[in-house]
Amino acid sequence: MNIKNYSTPTKKYRFLVSAVHSIYRLLNSTYELKELVSRMGRLFCQFFNAQYCLIILLEPNKKYSSIKCLIKDNNKLIVDKKSRVRGRIEEKIIKSSSAVRKGGLLGVPLICEDVLGFIIIKRANLHQPFDKFDQEMLMNMAEQAVIGIKNLQLYEEQQKIVFGSIKSLVTLLNTRVPQEYTHSPHFSKLVCALGTELHLGEKQLESLKYASLLHDTGKIDIPSEILTKATKLTSEEYDIIKKHPVKGAQILRPLQILRPVIPIIMHHHEKFNGTGYPSHLKGGQIPLCARIMSVADAFEAMVYGRPYRQRMDIDSAIKEIKKKSGTQFDPKIVEAFLKVIKKFNKRIYLKQDKP
Repeated sequence: MNIKNYSTPTKKYRFLVSAVHSIYRLLNSTYELKELVSRMGRLFCQFFNAQYCLIILLEPNKKYSSIKCLIKDNNKLIVDKKSRVRGRIEEKIIKSSSAVRKGGLLGVPLICEDVLGFIIIKRANLHQPFDKFDQEMLMNMAEQAVIGIKNLQLYEEQQKIVFGSIKSLVTLLNTRVPQEYTHSPHFSKLVCALGTELHLGEKQLESLKYASLLHDTGKIDIPSEILTKATKLTSEEYDIIKKHPVKGAQILRPLQILRPVIPIIMHHHEKFNGTGYPSHLKGGQIPLCARIMSVADAFEAMVYGRPYRQRMDIDSAIKEIKKKSGTQFDPKIVEAFLKVIKKFNKRIYLKQDKP
């Protein structure tokens, strides 16, 4: 629906309902701030028959943007780097905290106690100037948008706090677990690259990232003499090692925000043929992210070795992954791994060194 369709009061009412419903659906289906701003830009162009939309979210000093989205003739530009806000119209909206309407240009502020940004739309057709109804509509939609923007900003701040806490936990874990059992700085990138190759959603990728940092948390409870043993483990010692996924899940379970991570940590040592641990899950019974973690974890263990096992060169490790496709590993994950490792900068593994 656009400007051409609300020439009567009934059509205006329908337009209003449609606009509110559309912005509501958008806010409830978008979980990343840059994506939200981008989708809003396209929505405003569609609803107001505009060929140009600029949305800027401001830094606290209001002189710089934190996120800038420009839609022009269906081309999109997103900038999330700090940049100076320039332009007479932009400055007027920020200083006055009010709308600006002039012919085929309409700008409104995004206000939540104070101005946190603004929206400017333009029409190429000078014979279709914006009217008061357009202004009221855009301001109404902007009010709804502010709710979603603030929620996502708060969510991102919360995620920064969570990620900081996870990094602190990982640092603590690394002081307790011998270096020979820790992963390289590249492990999390490899795991997330696999998830991206398999088209995981944003939430799944987030859980996968956290799991890649925390999946060996349970090893903090394993005696150091076992973790540093340079000879082959006994069956009793291996049984103790095999308890670390369950122990890790127990340690992290009280943290509500890490609940989606628990199944990944619990089952990243399951095998595709059902011979893994701790639950002997098979095939699709194993959570997808755990199957991803399994391949990446095995690759790094082979490349970097363990106290009781020599390192492999990269090509040998890749060959071993391929060999165990369908038995230890999900063939679809192996296929994705082979694509990712080709694109991945293998030079970071050639030195085979860890900090």
